[in-house]
Amino acid sequence: MNFNWDVFWQYLLLPSDVYLTGLGLTCLISVSAMLLGCVLGLLAALMKLSRNPLLQYPVRFYVWLMRGTPLLVQIVFLYTALAAGGIFRFEDLDLGWFVVPGNIQAAIIALGLNEGAYMAEIIRAGIGAVDKGQYEAGRSLGMTFPKLMRRIVLPQAFRVIVPPLGNEFNVMLKNTTLVSVIGVQELLLSTQMVTSATFRVFELYLVVAIYFLALTTLWGFFQRWLENRFGQSERPAPAASRLFGRHTMKLLRGR
Repeated sequence: MNFNWDVFWQYLLLPSDVYLTGLGLTCLISVSAMLLGCVLGLLAALMKLSRNPLLQYPVRFYVWLMRGTPLLVQIVFLYTALAAGGIFRFEDLDLGWFVVPGNIQAAIIALGLNEGAYMAEIIRAGIGAVDKGQYEAGRSLGMTFPKLMRRIVLPQAFRVIVPPLGNEFNVMLKNTTLVSVIGVQELLLSTQMVTSATFRVFELYLVVAIYFLALTTLWGFFQRWLENRFGQSERPAPAASRLFGRHTMKLLRGR
């Protein structure tokens, strides 16, 4: 095998502008889609927990559809099929100081919609892990449902949500390679462009694999910090605190 070490080290340690653009887009799309997925997941989880069938069934259909079809099909359908059917076309969005191309918009929305379906189940499970006595204690204080969720339930559920949320973002980073099929110049498509000019396929795909490994490793360290930060075991609480929960007792003492 004719492995060119000079090309490998050059693109690994001194990446070209094409590589840096792809790396930046990969991070931007991952973070934006994950934020969108978390918002959609929270809304979907709350709607799914509702007793109103008008809220429950649309969310059940959304989760069933997103989790039951391939992500690649969803990306192509959203960007290509909708435009071909004359239903909707993603146009470039001019924000004044920069322009967001239509294919990047479609990539973020497609990844966010897909992620929202998985986050809905994760958040629902996290909320379900909170002791039911916490709800009763909040209602006894006269809290509205939004305030109950914000002040008591979600802070406790977050400790359960953090580990799978971190894993989902790890998957999101790697799934950004799929948006190359609609022409988004993320890290994989940037590598393909460089290989077409240099014909050093093995070396450059090894470089992109190392880049992704570095990104997921860095996120792994951050995820571990988050888990340690929010998953620290609390000291044994008094009997009243165990009954009502630490967050609720703080509210009671503050009244």
